[in-house]
Amino acid sequence: MLSHVGPDNQPRMVDVGAKPATQRVARAQARVRLPAAVAAQLRAAGHMTPKGPVLTTANLAGVMGAKATPQLIPLCHPLMLQRCQVDLSVDGDEIVIVCEVACHGSTGVEMEALTGASVAALTVYDMCKAMSHDIVISEVRLLHKSGGKRDVDVAAVAP
Repeated sequence: MLSHVGPDNQPRMVDVGAKPATQRVARAQARVRLPAAVAAQLRAAGHMTPKGPVLTTANLAGVMGAKATPQLIPLCHPLMLQRCQVDLSVDGDEIVIVCEVACHGSTGVEMEALTGASVAALTVYDMCKAMSHDIVISEVRLLHKSGGKRDVDVAAVAP
């Protein structure tokens, strides 16, 4: 049975009341591929656009996105996040975003990490779309989670 579906086949929030609180960590990644001309223009401008500094703004947006996860995704538990770090790096014509989230609680923080990486990627797109709409957000994926029933290091398994 799916954990978010009750015996009546209706969606429900999972009861995590009996689960032990443990330290939970999750890391997710998103990649934003820019057209070569846009990437060159950003490099030449120190990653500034008319809307402001792309990497700095996307970093803040990623943190805000992680914190807002329960308002965006139905049935997610509101969590007291202890840490959220969003790192953006430039790899050729791509911006690689990694969001790591941690809390001490009864449920994991995978959705917060994925949401943080996704919102940061969407912010890069929004800030660069005036230069081109040929921007591609890809590889939004979980890289690692620990602290629950089992630890998962997806990066070692998935491409």
